Amino acid sequence: MAKKPLIPDQDALVRVGKSVRSRLADDPEAYRIETDKADLFAIGDFLTKSECDRLCTMIDLTAKPSILHEEGYDSGFRTSYSGNLDPRDSFVMGISRRIDDLLGINSICGEAIQGQRYLPGQQFKPHNDWFYATEAYWPLERKRGGQRSWTAMAFLNEVEEGGETHFTEIGIKIAPKPGVLLVWNNAKPDGHPNEDTIHAGTPVIKGTKYVITKWYRTRKWR
Repeated sequence: MAKKPLIPDQDALVRVGKSVRSRLADDPEAYRIETDKADLFAIGDFLTKSECDRLCTMIDLTAKPSILHEEGYDSGFRTSYSGNLDPRDSFVMGISRRIDDLLGINSICGEAIQGQRYLPGQQFKPHNDWFYATEAYWPLERKRGGQRSWTAMAFLNEVEEGGETHFTEIGIKIAPKPGVLLVWNNAKPDGHPNEDTIHAGTPVIKGTKYVITKWYRTRKWR
């Protein structure tokens, strides 16, 4: 009898983790951030200034108070504004496909690109992008495409002060730089959740912060 996976989608997480990790390691444009705790890469100038400006405008038109499965906006855990960008828009489709091609992941596994805007004082407290199968939201997320494998997040503008992405367990803070794309694996090489990828959007002190994020599932996203 075949051994039952210890966690949902474990085999797929192992497979896609290895594939993307190898692809990025061979990409001269991808810089591997030095840590033995996670697969974490940065790609400079992934987006042009005009693309960043256009995405910021699109975010302004779609952003609403951010929520989580278990936390509302009023909890103070995630106080940004966010919204999914129209996946049928040709400009958004082009950006999305470039991220797909960079990672080598089938486009059907990618969620819609989400835009986020942080005003002074707004933040996203430490969290990870992993879905826990013990939580009440898991049956729905299992049907929607299963576990999240990789995350891709791009900075769109300079922030006067604050707004770093803080990987709290790794111990690094990455300041927003327009056009830079960060990508990381939410699982370990064996397919278990990597809690060292816990990260926070630190409070913006001065200015406004804009980012886009795209998450990838192990199966077709619905």
